[in-house]
Amino acid sequence: MRAAISIESFRPGPGGVEATAFELARELGRRGVELTVLCREAVAETPPGIRVERLGGPTFWQPLRVLEFSRRSARAARAGGFGLVQAFSRTRHQTVYRAGGGSHAAYMERMYARPQLARLSPRHALLLAIEGAVFADPRQAVQCNSRFAADEIARRHGVPAERLHVVYNGVDLQRFHPSRREAALARVRAELGLEGPIALFAGNGFARKGLDRAIDGLARAGVKADLLVAGSSPAGPYRAQAESLGVGARVHFLGLRADLPELCAAADLFVLPTRYDPFANACLEAMAAGTAVATTLDNGAAELVEPGANGFHCAEDFAPALRALEDPARLRVLGAAARRTAERFGWSAHADAVLELWGRLAP
Repeated sequence: MRAAISIESFRPGPGGVEATAFELARELGRRGVELTVLCREAVAETPPGIRVERLGGPTFWQPLRVLEFSRRSARAARAGGFGLVQAFSRTRHQTVYRAGGGSHAAYMERMYARPQLARLSPRHALLLAIEGAVFADPRQAVQCNSRFAADEIARRHGVPAERLHVVYNGVDLQRFHPSRREAALARVRAELGLEGPIALFAGNGFARKGLDRAIDGLARAGVKADLLVAGSSPAGPYRAQAESLGVGARVHFLGLRADLPELCAAADLFVLPTRYDPFANACLEAMAAGTAVATTLDNGAAELVEPGANGFHCAEDFAPALRALEDPARLRVLGAAARRTAERFGWSAHADAVLELWGRLAP
């Protein structure tokens, strides 16, 4: 089978849809699958065995960029005569549409006080139009990265169950590994002057990821622990929140970090109080590093968390989960169980699931 995947920017990690597409392509290349990557740009060395077709196009103003890539990828797919095309970006025509962002309509309802007004934005209007057309097209299969996302799309858009296929994200089980803990913990403690237990929050877009809930939970938990915050987002309001709650000295804003595997391994607990995440990769990465996870049921990755066994499910109140930092030994037991869970979701297993889906859908 000659197959293609389409992704605006073909590049490796550290996370997100680009990392998923790149790692899948690399794994399929190892297996000798005849795969072409249709992309606007490729900013890394092509994995062995993979053909990359750069389509170019505008890089400015997201609505124009998205619309033009959709057009160019559809044209390239027709010209290539592929047996199957899977889209990782928001494009209109493909065999399989990977709804990695879930439902944009659902995201807007959770994140905007007046979502109907926000729909007037050209960016939102275009994304809603593309996803609406794809979900209404009976010829297209929809790959979801969690049951949470599949159920949301079925309920909101009326997509029948036979078109929805759940394939969980993958993780690099070598890069994120518990064996890093001892050295990573010593380095992090030396860098930041820490002594006690450590909670880690990692994610871009602090408002959606729920950093305010993590800080509030730390203050109300009353534990002698530190919260490390890794990610790109304006930190000012959250610094002020931490100061006002009396935990300013225990919340450390690290910015973007290239050493996330070490931070995950060093932490006693990973917290992600997200308001909407079809599947937060950072949770699976923390689990692979041997760290227990506390997250909300508005995160598809929560489907891999067994409360009290390898982590915690929380609503808005994260104080009970953060109180677990008083018992690091118990968290290490939960972390070991989290690692065993993550071992089922390496990139090889992810590629197996994708190929099985393609085999059922390809003519």
